[in-house]
Amino acid sequence: MHGSMSGAGDGRGTRPTAHELARYEALFAARTRSMKSSAMREMMALTARADVISLAGGLPDTSTFAPELYAKLMSQVAAESTARALQYGPTEGMAAAVECIVEVMAAEQTRVDPGEVIVTTGGQQVIDLVCKALIDPGDVIVAEAPTYPGAVPTFGAYQAEVAQIEMDADGMPIDELERTLDSLQAAGRRPKFIYTIPNFQNPGGVTMSLPRRRRLVEVARERELLVLEDNPYGLLRYEGEPLPTLYSLDAQAAGRGGGADLVIYLGTFSKILSPGVRLGWAVAPRPVLEKLNLGKQGADLCTSPVTQLFVAAYFQERDVSGEAGWRGYVERLKDLYRRRRDVMLQALTEHFGDAARWTEPQGGLFIWATLDERIDTTDLLALARKSGVAFVPGRAAYMNGRSGSSSMRLNFAGVPDEEIREGVGRIGKVIREQLGLFGTLTGSSGQASGRLPAAEPAGEQSTPLADVVALPRPKQEGSARRRLDR
Repeated sequence: MHGSMSGAGDGRGTRPTAHELARYEALFAARTRSMKSSAMREMMALTARADVISLAGGLPDTSTFAPELYAKLMSQVAAESTARALQYGPTEGMAAAVECIVEVMAAEQTRVDPGEVIVTTGGQQVIDLVCKALIDPGDVIVAEAPTYPGAVPTFGAYQAEVAQIEMDADGMPIDELERTLDSLQAAGRRPKFIYTIPNFQNPGGVTMSLPRRRRLVEVARERELLVLEDNPYGLLRYEGEPLPTLYSLDAQAAGRGGGADLVIYLGTFSKILSPGVRLGWAVAPRPVLEKLNLGKQGADLCTSPVTQLFVAAYFQERDVSGEAGWRGYVERLKDLYRRRRDVMLQALTEHFGDAARWTEPQGGLFIWATLDERIDTTDLLALARKSGVAFVPGRAAYMNGRSGSSSMRLNFAGVPDEEIREGVGRIGKVIREQLGLFGTLTGSSGQASGRLPAAEPAGEQSTPLADVVALPRPKQEGSARRRLDR
């Protein structure tokens, strides 16, 4: 092949043509055929545009972090640790950063051994490292449906097959999980791990109940299955009582006085401090931790010492009462996000109508809304972007790329109140236009008015959180659907 291989994409942001792709097709690894673009990464360019209200990304509000404090902390790192900050660090992470992680875990009533912690470049890297360590092409992962859109391309990149279990208002139905595991066992297949986001699930917004948490740990122990507990939002609870982590429940069940032996815990500073520091962590059984360490060595050698020392300096800050400053910051975030959640819920009622369905999360960053089944939110997004607003379409949360077509994920944390109201209003306007078009085509006067048709008779709805993405209600766990998608 003659000429520069970089000629396939000279302009930034341009997509290669079919002819250009053909030049390289024989060079690409087979795994690239199952790689998918991250829905959120596709949206990131929109967040830089002043004319677009982005309700799409999993963005916290980083404008809440005082510039003066940022400057002070960076100056402190420069004055006290320039040489260390600019040098390579240990792959497992610097001791100062691990101490901060242990403190955050303790705030979630979870004790961990510092020797079982690895510091990562964001929480996303944990998912990648776990897949790198555990997944061969064709291996099975069990996950919730819908699931974290950022996990979808990672699972695809490692050529995993994913059995997605539809959630209800209490999270993943464990009886349906057991039926899925039985079916896989009958087929001679054993999942490498179960992936779950138990607190304020992304994107569903629901929280796994305590009985289900306990039973999930029991099932994992009975069947010797690993569980990847993704918990970025646990400290962002706006109401209700905190629930124990799966990690702590597994450690208690292990009864050895140590940590968990089947739960791998994923945490991150992205939502309680800043995603820009790119600092996450995993707590894992030591044999698994060793493999994660080897995988990270091959990926990036170590997480940035600059950001690790910045976080360590931040955790040394104390407020006027002598309390850790980071805790006060999280409390201020909770007050802010609680109000914005309420603003979005009110806006949804006003602009989407009573017949639309959405979750009412007790914490986290997201609301999952489901529209008339004739509306495809992937197509709706294209129209909404023309109106200057963005969201994550529901298909991005399913491995098969087909389910969730009438749903969307909305982030209420990253934009001010007025932009939430305006953004939801713009989406509502586009929805009404689409329903009006359907009404015109079908001759239905009721639909031509633009009001969302009822998904089901109001008397059949059991709780405000029921029917997430047309999910089974908690009392109908046996009706949950299973999917095994490539």
